[in-house]
Amino acid sequence: MSLIPTLTEVVSRARTDLRMGLPVMIGGHLVAAVETLAPARLADIRALGRPVLALTERRAVTLKSWASRDGVARIVVPADADHGWLRAMADPSTDLMNPLKGPLFTADEGDATPHLAGLALAKSAQLLPAVLVVATEPLPGLTQVAPGPLLAQLAHEAAMVPVAAANLPLIASERSRLHIFRPDDGAAEHYAIEIGDPPRDAPVLARLHSACFTGDVLGSLKCDCGPQLHAALTAMGQAGQGVLLYLNQEGRGIGLANKMRAYALQNQGFDTVQANHRLGFEDDERDFRIGAALLRRMGFSQARLMTNNPRKVAMMESHGITVTERVPLVVGRNRFNEAYLDTKAEKSGHLL
Repeated sequence: MSLIPTLTEVVSRARTDLRMGLPVMIGGHLVAAVETLAPARLADIRALGRPVLALTERRAVTLKSWASRDGVARIVVPADADHGWLRAMADPSTDLMNPLKGPLFTADEGDATPHLAGLALAKSAQLLPAVLVVATEPLPGLTQVAPGPLLAQLAHEAAMVPVAAANLPLIASERSRLHIFRPDDGAAEHYAIEIGDPPRDAPVLARLHSACFTGDVLGSLKCDCGPQLHAALTAMGQAGQGVLLYLNQEGRGIGLANKMRAYALQNQGFDTVQANHRLGFEDDERDFRIGAALLRRMGFSQARLMTNNPRKVAMMESHGITVTERVPLVVGRNRFNEAYLDTKAEKSGHLL
């Protein structure tokens, strides 16, 4: 029956539930995101049984704990642990002031797939990757999803559906058109700025640009995103054609709130990669398959890719876009972002 939610729709609903502070049921386990969990709901969760705190291996290493072979740390929540303890375990902002949070004891028995699925769902909701988990019978009214299908759905490449397009004259080129694409999994929309009328049977000058509110809009000096955005559009305007894909993957895919948490950690002396790890994320959580999908959807199969990131080239090539040339885009270095750019080169392989 078409009125029954599909797996894609159930996962989208579960993602929203976590952001709202509502637990979800994943394979016989109640799962709640620590970041949005209210103290009253914590008390109700305790009444169901002894919960564990699931953290990523990256966050566990910071806390001097350890993860199982599945890559998840299942830490037993002490009987006297309050809401503040959970937040301190999830959020590294006070780690240096309160480095000792143990002793920490892990629970390794049983299947860790529900815990992994809960962490993946929290990441997809751009929340801190820390979830409270307790085994229980299904509770009426809560969104329910099996862990295996949930993980498969989150890893699935979403289909990009064109929603609207209109001519939009820009400073870089008056002959420009803005396309809006909506993924079928309920995630954020993505945009394509088409300069001129690039032929579909030739390599298109293209840029995959991840959204950066601080750099693109506010003119932040902590990164090179704003200068890259405007330099790419200017180059396409001068060439008379090109496509800039504006992908809503702020902060390397962790979201603006977590990006600000990472900035706060950088103020404590950590570099970009270290800050992401302390938060529980990988170096880069972006999905560059989106860029390839958008180019294919627009009818392109070849690109002259404007990037300093070889990973983008490899991802495009592996998803049906032939990269005939990597076009360097080295702009925007200043005294505020020198360390950031050096870290991108040394740890992330950027060619700067």
